Amino acid sequence: MNRNTRIFCFLVIALTALAGCSSGPSDAGSKKAATPLDKIQGKAQVLTESGATDAALNAGGPSVYLWEGMRRYRLFFKTPVEIVHGNEYVAEGVYAQKAIDDIGDPDQGKNGYPLQASCEHVVKAAWNNLAFDEFDANVSLVKGVIQRYPARALFLVVRIRPATDKDITTVSTEPKKDAAAEDKNAPEVTVAADKQRALLIEGPTVQPAPLWDPAGETISCKVVIDTLGKISDLQTGKQLCESVPWSQFRYQPTVQHGKPVRVDTEVEVKFEPRKP
Repeated sequence: MNRNTRIFCFLVIALTALAGCSSGPSDAGSKKAATPLDKIQGKAQVLTESGATDAALNAGGPSVYLWEGMRRYRLFFKTPVEIVHGNEYVAEGVYAQKAIDDIGDPDQGKNGYPLQASCEHVVKAAWNNLAFDEFDANVSLVKGVIQRYPARALFLVVRIRPATDKDITTVSTEPKKDAAAEDKNAPEVTVAADKQRALLIEGPTVQPAPLWDPAGETISCKVVIDTLGKISDLQTGKQLCESVPWSQFRYQPTVQHGKPVRVDTEVEVKFEPRKP
């Protein structure tokens, strides 16, 4: 092999290697980032009037949310999807905040929340075949949305379909029995937080602070407790209150004149500081 041939071969190899380097996801990186998809099911909420950021989550279409119990997921679609308001759907994809929290924060809070690298991981896990400019745009959008509302669940949709009768029966057989027994027309009374605390049967009133608020604090959250002793409504916009797993709380039902009533009260939750 003469000298010119050797130089030519070297240049071909070098250019091939460089072609695989970019800020976007590679095939190898995609396989490494592949993780089991999260799955949610609930009723759709479609908001026709929304800002530019919200519209971008559905490629210019209306904002779409999915209610699963008390948790409302904001859906992020790669391509526009038409969803019928009030219908029930099953969505598979990546729950962004959960994935980011599972990664943790190797920078120990020095670079804020969420980290750029964590947002890149989330987008790769959901959509691993994006063009480089589209990948970067989606990463920026994920980071911006989560920075503004870290407790409001952002869900990157890989696939979505209408829920079947079998889906609805499988997921909600027991809750439907409870819902039938819950009297939504029952009177509502106001109970002081300290008095209501004595009726708490179970619930994580102490938990670790989230990555986006590592210092932690004790907060008071306004809630409504139904006639079954479960929290049915959160009446505050505090981000820490929105991060509490309210479905895990259960109270002894409050009874007046021999009948259970709904309770308007406040619940104190302590977020313990994260250890460095």
